[in-house]
Amino acid sequence: MRDAIFHILFVWYPYVALTAFLIGSLIRFDREQYSWRASSSQILRKRQLAWGSNLFHAGVLFLFLGHAAGLLTPKFIYTLFITVEQKQLIAVIAGGIAGLICFIGLTLLLHRRLYDPRIRVTSTYMDLAVLMILWVQLSLGLLTLPFSLAHSDGSTMLVLAHWAQGILTLQPVDAKTLQGLSFPYLAHLVLGMTIFLIFPFSRLVHVWSAPVWYLGRRGYQVVRSRRPITVKQAAE
Repeated sequence: MRDAIFHILFVWYPYVALTAFLIGSLIRFDREQYSWRASSSQILRKRQLAWGSNLFHAGVLFLFLGHAAGLLTPKFIYTLFITVEQKQLIAVIAGGIAGLICFIGLTLLLHRRLYDPRIRVTSTYMDLAVLMILWVQLSLGLLTLPFSLAHSDGSTMLVLAHWAQGILTLQPVDAKTLQGLSFPYLAHLVLGMTIFLIFPFSRLVHVWSAPVWYLGRRGYQVVRSRRPITVKQAAE
């Protein structure tokens, strides 16, 4: 029974979540473009929103990139520069700092949405559910740090990386290899996949609209000419 549960959760469920994530996002963009928004309530509690949003987005961006690089970089590449133990220590320190920053920001956002009646009444059940799921996910991530320090040889990190790379390359590993992991790791993985699953059905889809192209834009946007305009030109 235990083997079957692990096989469902860590072999089949990742593909279900990723399929829903990709296809759901495409369908929502194609059919419900007017719902593709962050639904901001920035006119209320602006200071708390500013602090919470900035801390959360800065932390979650670092965490996402760190998880992607840490889990998906093959061992033979990063061991050219650092050892497995050093990578583990860097991940714990950097991830711990970013996770704490993100946790503080998300706590501010969640408090603002739950305890301000005007904001709460305009929030959907999915808005609240996503914030709570993210908060629990961050808590689980921070909870894994002591366990990671206890396995300073990087063995746990190698197991997780092997699992993630197997999913990505369509060569899933035997789920039995994950059975030796502590509960916080397993819960963190399952909840992380669940976030991908609900992604297209929540306001999280606004991530796809992040104006990253703006960073590579050449020059400045000209909105008006510096030359004085004559009355004749204005009339034309």
